[in-house]
Amino acid sequence: MLYYLHNLESVWGPFRLFEYISVRAILAGFTALLLGMLFSRRMINALAVLRQPERSAKLMGELAKEGGKVPTMGGLLIGAAVIPAILLWAQPNVLVLATLFCLVGMGGVGLWDDWLKVKHNSADGISGRTKLAGQALVALGALLIVLCDANYRTSLCEIWLPILNGPIWSADSLGLPFVVCLVVASLFIILVCVGCSNAVNLTDGLDGLAIGCVLITTLILGLVAYLVGNHIFASYLRISYVPGAGELAIFASALIGGSLVFLWHNAAPAELYMGDVGALGLGGALGCMACLMHQPFLLAIVGGVFVIEALSVMLQVAYFKRTGGQRLFLMTPIHHHFQKLGWPSTKVVTRFWILSLLCGLLGLLTLKIR
Repeated sequence: MLYYLHNLESVWGPFRLFEYISVRAILAGFTALLLGMLFSRRMINALAVLRQPERSAKLMGELAKEGGKVPTMGGLLIGAAVIPAILLWAQPNVLVLATLFCLVGMGGVGLWDDWLKVKHNSADGISGRTKLAGQALVALGALLIVLCDANYRTSLCEIWLPILNGPIWSADSLGLPFVVCLVVASLFIILVCVGCSNAVNLTDGLDGLAIGCVLITTLILGLVAYLVGNHIFASYLRISYVPGAGELAIFASALIGGSLVFLWHNAAPAELYMGDVGALGLGGALGCMACLMHQPFLLAIVGGVFVIEALSVMLQVAYFKRTGGQRLFLMTPIHHHFQKLGWPSTKVVTRFWILSLLCGLLGLLTLKIR
């Protein structure tokens, strides 16, 4: 919204600053941070009667407060801080609107799931199929938002690999009909958004674990968004140039500001849990952001911790079925495996943060390998 103030530069010179993505990104981050600080205590008190029933005191170890009630649905705090900051500082192009739709839509699916768990005091919320269907519909809605702008329809078909200086999938490179390329790319994007959403949700099992990894991943994707949206940087690095993608850097900055507030309260011992409303929304937004920048495979590198967590669950299930009941890991998602080995929860979280940072740096390195 404030982006358009740069048109008043002739009235007052400093208004020109609102044209610069870097300035608005910094201000968006601080806005989300301040809003989160303003809302956090009130929201924690309002949610104090809610608690995730699936939290296990035995697994949480010294982080669990026996008999205490830790509020859930903390993703609402992130949303309350992030959404106004994005609307205030980002230029509302279709990339920003589609990613915001994913954040809110998948968060809504998670909110429904959280509410049923709390209402019935049970670990069972909506069914797995219903959740996947809801997530897929939200991702499809985000795609339709992008398709409304004719300037992005062709661009939506492109899929890039980090180590190549050209798309591996596009209508021009493959010589296929545009509709065929669009359908395949759309299905792939939906898969990435839904997969990333659930991967972040699986990672959310220890105080500070998921949000710390989200912060690192968002920081890297925000930097890549700035590069992808700048023709000079994109040409130099031989990566895909997506006009308007720089605004996603503002989205990422706001997400970092809101996530920092949540981490303040989610650090061990947690005062607030993210819940599905936070995990599904954040994961969906990251997946959508990466796809709209043509970098879904870069997300798999930068968000390596999320990939590992999801793979550990899939491998455990497959191994369990194949061997007739044997387990590959002591418990999944894999962060619980290390807890079972005797690692303190705080050590597991810190080491996973370090691993996430290394994955992020590796992702940045691939920008120079072309």
